[in-house]
Amino acid sequence: MAAPTDAASSRSQRPEERREEPVVHILWINAGLSCDGDSVALTAATQPSVEDIVLGALPGLPKVAVHWPLIDFESGPMQGSDVFIEWFFKAKRGELDPFVLVVEGSIPNERIKQEGYWSGFGNNPETGQPMTTSEWLDLLAPKATAIVCAGTCSAYGGIHAMAGNPTGAMGVADYLGWDWRSKAGLPIVNVPGCPVQPDNLSETLLYLLYQVAGQAPMIPLDEELRPTWLFTQTVHEGCDRAGYYEQGQFATEYGSPKCLVKIGCWGPVVRCNVPKRGWMNGIGGCPNVGGICIACTMPGFPDKFMPFMDEPPGAHLSSAMSGAYGTVIRALRGITLRTVDKEPKWRHKGRELLTGYKAPWS
Repeated sequence: MAAPTDAASSRSQRPEERREEPVVHILWINAGLSCDGDSVALTAATQPSVEDIVLGALPGLPKVAVHWPLIDFESGPMQGSDVFIEWFFKAKRGELDPFVLVVEGSIPNERIKQEGYWSGFGNNPETGQPMTTSEWLDLLAPKATAIVCAGTCSAYGGIHAMAGNPTGAMGVADYLGWDWRSKAGLPIVNVPGCPVQPDNLSETLLYLLYQVAGQAPMIPLDEELRPTWLFTQTVHEGCDRAGYYEQGQFATEYGSPKCLVKIGCWGPVVRCNVPKRGWMNGIGGCPNVGGICIACTMPGFPDKFMPFMDEPPGAHLSSAMSGAYGTVIRALRGITLRTVDKEPKWRHKGRELLTGYKAPWS
């Protein structure tokens, strides 16, 4: 008797033997206090791009379903928002596993007012009343495989959490607790920036997807829950203008190629890789195009770094010292420069060989 074909063998398998490829869902809540700038920024990612992740173009990447208001066709005018938000209710009911929860925007404190709400995401089908962002966090955090904070607002509170705000806004880790762990044992992952650098966010999402698929170790994070490989170096350490700082040469107005510390740049104390990575496809980035660093990736932003255009307090002493020894360094380097900026003396067309070579014919 002839052996069964692959197709026949496949049909003969029992249903429980035919296993579909697991799907990792990405649920994106942009209903925190924010400007949606982090969503817009992510569309510029190239390493990897959003398309690479959504279409599974990278080797070993699990199948991904992205539920993101910016690109999800289910939130369009034909389908309406009800179809889109049903995915979040499925996650609430435990019908989506695994899923990565991405939060954009700071979390307001809903307990400090007598009525109304600060921010919400859809309506409760049982009551018809708006469901607050913090309520969604309470419902989905225990079921999430991982939580990613996109941008400084969701990571640390950002602009909405500055002094004088009426909402009591905070970051996700402030709300859930800095020691919070997902059911998979993952801490909250903060990818700060105002807005976030596109590739920093897409690369972090990619790492977590590989980790969920069992192809990457625990994501390395610093004390502020930032990926260490992205936020270890300071802006100053990766800045093209750092050499001017060493030589005590500082810009006094915009448009100068020199160090920007005296006109408000906080680069020497800010953890951010933008000068090295650029902004879009390796191009741009604040100091690279003449802009000061206002420390938008830092937990103390913006309160601890204002007013933005003033010279940082610590820069008074450091720039004064740099100005003093930088003058000497520039003078010594000038002497060396004048020496090495000339050709060696043996390069001539005379009869005498001055290179030091001992000719056998002499």
